[in-house]
Amino acid sequence: MKLSRAEEELMNHLWRLKRAFMKDLMDSYPEPKPASTTISTLLKRMQDKEFVGYEANGKLREYYPLVTKESYFSKHLKGLIKNFFNDSPSQFASFFTKKTELSEEELLNLKSIIEDQLNQKK
Repeated sequence: MKLSRAEEELMNHLWRLKRAFMKDLMDSYPEPKPASTTISTLLKRMQDKEFVGYEANGKLREYYPLVTKESYFSKHLKGLIKNFFNDSPSQFASFFTKKTELSEEELLNLKSIIEDQLNQKK
């Protein structure tokens, strides 16, 4: 299941905070802040999608992520590669390195990461 853009933004705040009350989430947004009813609606939808849980603390709810940022974006990226790059990580890597205007240093860092992964596979 995928999150909407607004849900992803809220989820990013929750991943960063780890656990948060409504006030904490509201405070994490820049001005102009969304309405608390908007945040409540997003949280409810994210609970229904099983991305967010909460613990009742009196009348307040303390929200926390049920999905890690890494697992969400890994699944999202795999879907992107499947749907837009013929299920070919190589096509994705080629597109990524050519279209993102990476510096020589960034390309060397990517090369190093790939070499490390190759060495681990041996």
